Amino acid sequence: MRKPIIAGNWKMFKTRDEALQFILAVANKLPSKAYVDSVICSQFTVLRCLVQRQGENLRIGAQNMHFEDSGAFTGEVSGLMLKSIEVEYVIIGHSERRAMFNETDETINKKLHKAFEVGLTPILCVGEALETREANKVEEWLENQVTLDLAGLTKEQVKELVIAYEPIWAIGTGKTATADVADETCGFIRKMVEKLYDKETAEAIRIQYGGSVKTSNIDELMSKPNIDGALIGGASLKADDFVTLVNAAVK
Repeated sequence: MRKPIIAGNWKMFKTRDEALQFILAVANKLPSKAYVDSVICSQFTVLRCLVQRQGENLRIGAQNMHFEDSGAFTGEVSGLMLKSIEVEYVIIGHSERRAMFNETDETINKKLHKAFEVGLTPILCVGEALETREANKVEEWLENQVTLDLAGLTKEQVKELVIAYEPIWAIGTGKTATADVADETCGFIRKMVEKLYDKETAEAIRIQYGGSVKTSNIDELMSKPNIDGALIGGASLKADDFVTLVNAAVK
C-alpha cells in the first residue's frame, strides 16, 4: 500500500503573518504522518518560519529550486539552501514555471538530480494543455515528458519521487478532469514508469492528481486506485479546507 500524500501549493500567496495564522490553525488537527504525508509548499519568504512550527504531522516544501549549488544566478535559490533550513520537499516543473519562466525538460531533469543529491524529495509536475487532449495526444505528450524528466535517475530515486499529474487546462480554471479520466491518466504514467524501470518501481512511486482539487471532489479522486494524493492550489489556502482535504486521504 502506498501512503497517500496531500500537498498544498500556495503559489504567490500569503504574507508571513498569514502563513503563521494558517500553520497555527492546522497544527493540532492533521492526522498522523503514519497514515498520510501532509505537505505545504510555500514561497521562499516564509519557509523557515513554517519549518519552525510545522509540528509532528506536517512537512514543508518549496515551489522551485536551481540545479546549481551556488553561483551568479540572481533571484534563484539552491537545493542546499533549502536543505539548510530543513525543508523536505520541493515542487519541480510546475506548468506555470514551464510556461511563464521557460523551464525545459532538460533543466527540470537537472533539478531532479540535484534535489536527490542534496536530500530533498521532489514533486515532479507533468501534464498536457487542452489542445493536446483534444488532439488525442495526451499519452504521447506525457510519455515524452516523463522520459525526458526522469532521464538518468535510478530506480531507487524514482521510488522516492512524487509525480503530480496536472492537466494544464484544469489548473485554476474550475474545470476538473473526471475522477475516471484522472485515474486513467495517472495509470498511464505508472505504466510509463514500469516501461522505463520495472513493475516494483511503478508500484512504489506515488502519483498525485492536481487541477482544481477541492473539498467537494477529493473523496471521489482519492477512491481511485492509481491516485495516491493531490497537489492542491487555491483550496489549500484555507486552514479548514486543508485539514478536510488531508483527512479525505485517510478515509
